[in-house]
Amino acid sequence: MADHGLEDELLVHVEIPKGSRNKYEYDEGIERIVLDRFLSSSMVYPTDYGYLIDHWGRDGDPLDAMVCVSEATFPGCVIAVKPIALFKMRDEAGEDDKVVCVPTHDPGWNHAETLDDIPKQLQDEITHFFSTYKQLEGKDVEVDGWKSLEDAQEVIADGKQLWEERQESASEGDDDAEEPEQPTGTEPERGV
Repeated sequence: MADHGLEDELLVHVEIPKGSRNKYEYDEGIERIVLDRFLSSSMVYPTDYGYLIDHWGRDGDPLDAMVCVSEATFPGCVIAVKPIALFKMRDEAGEDDKVVCVPTHDPGWNHAETLDDIPKQLQDEITHFFSTYKQLEGKDVEVDGWKSLEDAQEVIADGKQLWEERQESASEGDDDAEEPEQPTGTEPERGV
């Protein structure tokens, strides 16, 4: 085992690797990653997909993150990242922001700093994917589009504050907390 010194890094817990049609989720009951479903549409995730560890989204789930990678990783992989943009959308559960990141240790991507550094083709693939990937399930999605690094940083700061508030509520034994405390690096079952 090694200590990679990542305690102060922004970390993404990957659920779904780039190129997959499988939707994986962490199951708290068995403390394992499980196959939640197979995408109904004939599409694959255009980036690695998961959530920012210790950040919470306004949709009541961990804060979603896409990671532009040179090669797909695997479910459960943790990647040190830096944010470069925000992808805004809404689904049946409401606001569903996705922070777009690049790995800090991938020389194919770690030079990227802003949305302008994401190739237009990949931006179009991501927009198309999230606009249509739930259609065959009869679920509507509304894409609000691409936002700046500054917007992403605001959502990340808000997500960290929401996470800390949830932790405080859980440690105080607040019965109004929506879910029990989430172990670091894991995720309650949720929809994507």
